[in-house]
Amino acid sequence: MTGTRYLVADIGATNARFGLLDATGRLLHTRTLPCAGYPTLQAAGLAYLAAAQPDTHPVEGAIDIAGPVTGDVLTMTNHPWTFSVKGTRDALGLRRLEVVNDFTAVAMSIPLLTEADRLQIGDGSPVAGEVIGVIGPGTGLGVSGLIHGPGGWTPLAGEGGHVTMAPVSDREGAVLDLLRKKFNHVSAERVISGQGLVNLYEALSLLDNREPEALEPADIAGRGLDGTDKICVDALEMFCAMLGTVAGNLALTLGSRGGVYIAGGIVPRLGSFFTHSRFRKRFVEKGRLRDYLGPIPTYVVTHELPAFLGLMAVLAKG
Repeated sequence: MTGTRYLVADIGATNARFGLLDATGRLLHTRTLPCAGYPTLQAAGLAYLAAAQPDTHPVEGAIDIAGPVTGDVLTMTNHPWTFSVKGTRDALGLRRLEVVNDFTAVAMSIPLLTEADRLQIGDGSPVAGEVIGVIGPGTGLGVSGLIHGPGGWTPLAGEGGHVTMAPVSDREGAVLDLLRKKFNHVSAERVISGQGLVNLYEALSLLDNREPEALEPADIAGRGLDGTDKICVDALEMFCAMLGTVAGNLALTLGSRGGVYIAGGIVPRLGSFFTHSRFRKRFVEKGRLRDYLGPIPTYVVTHELPAFLGLMAVLAKG
């Protein structure tokens, strides 16, 4: 049985995940393509549609990208793709194409999550209708929020992952001092992301007078989780703690008494390590505002495809 089809795509710096939804938002087909394998977003989208062979060509689509969305011609932050929204819409044969920041899409998914789609870290209870904060490390560091009004939930589109990272301890200060010599400006994304984990590992190695190995983020996380490399353990612990610091800053900035949600591709894979890390302790450690942050709950998003939920919400919002 055929019906209206919608094209959705979650475009990161490494992978482009495409999907087809029906009118109810049910996922009919999905496929992940490597961004490096295609010269343009249009080429990747056309390759997906050719492989999916939908019974009815999608009439509308929604795409999220890892980068600012400020006009018709968009450039991704950590990938060389540049594209026109109108040109991509026409090339894919769509009558409507919405493009949003990747964490705007994730934020829009939050009200649609069930209890099974999230894991609470620490104490606290959400206040209904209050602002929600969203943050998540992956290839980069996404940051967003949700504000409730008469028209429902409205997402905030910003680039909060690039705020300046501040140290909380002397050890963190020493790490950031080293990274400043390399990057000049050390943003939160420089330490709370896949490459950020590598940066932490390399800086901690140098501080401990050890030559760092050429490790990928997954290698560092794996050694940190199984405890076979002390510096990898330290890097992973510092990663979680720094995420707590930045998530607490976000909660204070937005007044997010509706909760703070941790999404992205890294944290859900850390399991009990993250639960028992210093994340929550750092989240609430804000001096005189500790009692303000204590009741704010923090959650890890465990849903496999939250961006797709959010993109359908973007299309429904019109």
